[in-house]
Amino acid sequence: MTEFAFAYKNYLFLLAIVPLLILWNIFLIRRGKRFIFYSSKKIVKDSNRTVKTFFIKNLFYIKLIALILFIITLARPQKLRFFDKEMRKGIDIMITLDISGSMASVDFKPKNRLEVAKDVISEFIQKRTTDRLGLVVFAGQSYTKCPLTIDYDLLKQYLEQTSLGELEDGTALGMALATSANRIQYSKSKTKIIILLTDGINNRGEIDPRDAAGIAKELNVKVYTIGVGIRGKAPHPFTDAYGRTRYIMVDVQIDEKLLQEIANNTGGLYFRATDKDQLQQIFTEIDRWEKTEITTKRYHTARDIYIYFLIPALALLLLVEIAKRTVWRTLP
Repeated sequence: MTEFAFAYKNYLFLLAIVPLLILWNIFLIRRGKRFIFYSSKKIVKDSNRTVKTFFIKNLFYIKLIALILFIITLARPQKLRFFDKEMRKGIDIMITLDISGSMASVDFKPKNRLEVAKDVISEFIQKRTTDRLGLVVFAGQSYTKCPLTIDYDLLKQYLEQTSLGELEDGTALGMALATSANRIQYSKSKTKIIILLTDGINNRGEIDPRDAAGIAKELNVKVYTIGVGIRGKAPHPFTDAYGRTRYIMVDVQIDEKLLQEIANNTGGLYFRATDKDQLQQIFTEIDRWEKTEITTKRYHTARDIYIYFLIPALALLLLVEIAKRTVWRTLP
């Protein structure tokens, strides 16, 4: 979109003197200060109205037009071109992933829970654009696999390398949550989120999950908790004496009450995923709730066009002065 504007609008108030000059000119004409009066035009040859006489009688108005153009030039007319620019302000998300032995259960056939979780998290990462994401893994202990970053390829590489057996077995929910909160606490982002994904109950670690949730709340960190696993019993692999992989049905134990309490206390939500589709829907829902902040600002570029007024003004004055001394010459 293109518009015209003046950089120094105050100079336009000088146009108020134009009508005053016109009135002054009329006053001088009536007082006989502008022309020589005579009793009859018969004494002047070729006194009929011509282009020359017209311009001679209106030199004042020609110069007045030049004055108006000079005033417009002082106001610095500009041609403005407007355009909108999106400003994206990302959020910080720490993904906290359970890699305890129970994540090997294959109730999310044909893959186990961990492999399905990794696939869904990878898709979630792919959808982000300006957000910083990090990865914390936990079992009996917890550690930061990847700090907050916008290098999504690097994060996905660390996620792909994540496997069962990296840590001593167990489920240290409190330690995992505390590690994630500690990693994200120095973030300058307005929105800080932890997505905690687990399939067990807290049975390891020195920090109570409720205390860790309190720390997250004080740090203004919102926690989304996800329990993964079917309800009832799930097939869990084991190796028999002959080195063959067998499956045994084990109880699925998820402390939903605790996970819901953690989410509620920090302003997040709790979800339960019993298959891959539900897990994908959960991450889609989180993505819908936690959108990147997008603001639109309007900018413009300005191109000075005062030259189109200055040159005609100078040309008019020059023309008048030359003509007054040549073709439009009058009696002194």
